[in-house]
Amino acid sequence: MTTNPFDELLGHAYYIVHPDLNCFIPSTPSIPVKHQVIMGDTTSDLPTCGRTRSEPVKFGRALRDSEFLFNPSYRNLNHGSFGTIPSHIRNLMRQYQDQAEAKPDPFIRYTYPQLLDESRAAVAKLLGVPTETCVFVSNATMGVNTVLRNIVWNKDGKDEILYFETIYGGCAKTVDYVAEYSRGLVHSRCVPILYPCPDGDIVENFEKAVQEVEKEGRRVRLALFDVVSSNPGVRFPFEAITASCKRHGILSLVDGAQGIGMVKLNHLGEVDPDFFVSNCHKWLHVPRGCAVFYVPLRNQGLIRSTVPTSHGFEAAELQGGNLKRVNPLPPNGKGYFVNGFQFVGTVDNAPYLCVKDAIKWREEVLGGEVRIRDELIKMAREGGRLVAEALGTEVLDNKEGTMSACAMTNVALPLPAEDIEASGEEPAVHSYVLGTLMEEYQTFVAVFIFQGRWWARLSAQVYLDLQDFKWVGGVLKDVCDRVVRGEYKKSKVPDTSV
Repeated sequence: MTTNPFDELLGHAYYIVHPDLNCFIPSTPSIPVKHQVIMGDTTSDLPTCGRTRSEPVKFGRALRDSEFLFNPSYRNLNHGSFGTIPSHIRNLMRQYQDQAEAKPDPFIRYTYPQLLDESRAAVAKLLGVPTETCVFVSNATMGVNTVLRNIVWNKDGKDEILYFETIYGGCAKTVDYVAEYSRGLVHSRCVPILYPCPDGDIVENFEKAVQEVEKEGRRVRLALFDVVSSNPGVRFPFEAITASCKRHGILSLVDGAQGIGMVKLNHLGEVDPDFFVSNCHKWLHVPRGCAVFYVPLRNQGLIRSTVPTSHGFEAAELQGGNLKRVNPLPPNGKGYFVNGFQFVGTVDNAPYLCVKDAIKWREEVLGGEVRIRDELIKMAREGGRLVAEALGTEVLDNKEGTMSACAMTNVALPLPAEDIEASGEEPAVHSYVLGTLMEEYQTFVAVFIFQGRWWARLSAQVYLDLQDFKWVGGVLKDVCDRVVRGEYKKSKVPDTSV
C-alpha cells in the first residue's frame, strides 16, 4: 500500500493505492493505514479511538478531533440541520462510489441492490418493523411529498389535511401545493400549539380540530405531525397523536426528519403509523442525503409511484396504444413497493448503503443506541441550562420535561422582540446574528422567532461536551448585547436570508 504522490494536489482528502485494482482509494491523514477501508472489504477494523474493545469511547472534543471531519476552528452546535459523519463512514461511502466507477453496470444493476437490502434490514431492525416495509428516499421532505402526491382525494371536495403550527416549512408548502393542485378536492387546517404545555394539551387541541372539521360536514383524511419538531426543537407526542388518528380513521403521516438516532423509535411497529419517514443523515451519522421511508404492508398499495416516477411503476391501465412498458433492470422477485424504490433514476445512492455501517459504528465505537440517546438528552438539558444562565433567560420546556426529551434545546434570547418587529428590522437582525456567529466565532446556531420571542436552538452530539455550551452561552450573550446596541444597522456581514 503506497501513498498517492499527488496527495497535496488533492487537498484535504488523502488517497492510498490499492495494489490489486491499480486505483486510488480515499484516505485521511487522521486515521492510520491499518484502519483504512479497502475496496470490497466492508469488515475492516473500526477505529478504536484509544480505547480497548470493551470500553465505550468518551464523548467530547477528543472524539471530534480523532473521528470527525470538522475544520479545527469550527464548533458545530447545529447538528440538527444537516448532521455529519465520522471519517470511517466517509471512507466507506467512497469505497462504494469507487466500486460503482470500477464496474458501473455490474455494481449498479446487481451488487447495489444486495447492499441496499442489507441496509434496509439493518434500519428495519432498529425501528422494530419488517424489512419489507422499509425503503430509502433522499430526505424526509421527499417522503412527505411521496405520500401527499399519491393519496387519491375524494371527489366531493370534503377531505382535509390537519397539521400543527410547528410544521416544518418545506412540508407546509407541500401541503399548500397539494391543496392548490387538487383544485378544491382537499383543503388544509392548522392546529394551534401554545408552548410550553403538557402533551395532553396537544392531543386535546387535535381532537378539537377533528370535531370542528366534522361539525362542518367535512372529514379529516390525513394528519401530518412530527417526532421532534424543527423550530422549536422539541419532542412531539407522536405516539398519542397516532393513536388518536386510529380512533378517528385518519391516515397518520409522521415526519421524523429529526428522529432516528436521536429518540427512541424501536417501538415504531407498536405505534403503527400509516406512513413514517426519518432522516438517517441527521442523527444516525449517515452521509447526506438519506431517509428511511416506512409504509406498512396494508398501505403500500396507496403508494402507486415514487417521486419522480421511474421504472418500478406499473400502470393500472395502459394508454398510448397499449404499449408494454419494459423495466430494463434485473428481475428481483420483490414486492411492488420495494421494487419501485430500489432504483429511481441515476443518482449517487452511496449514502443508502452506509446505513448498516453507521449503525455498526455507533454500536461498536459509541456504545450503542441507548447510551447515545441517554447521553445526548442529558447533554442537551444540562447544556441548555448553562446557556440560559449565561443569557439570563430560560429553556423552552414543560413541567413534565417531555418537550426536552430529545437531543436539542431551545433557549430564549435577550432581544427586544416587540421593538425589532415594530421597526421592521427582523430580517436585518437575523442576518446579523447568523453572520456574526459564522464570521467572528466560527460556529452556527439556529435562531428563530416563535410566539413573539427570539430563540436559539442548540444540538447536543457525541463530539461536543458541556464546555461547548458554556462557550456558546457567552458568544450568544455578546452577540445579543451588540444587537441591543444597534450594531446590526451598520454591519456588513453576509446576507443569510437566502
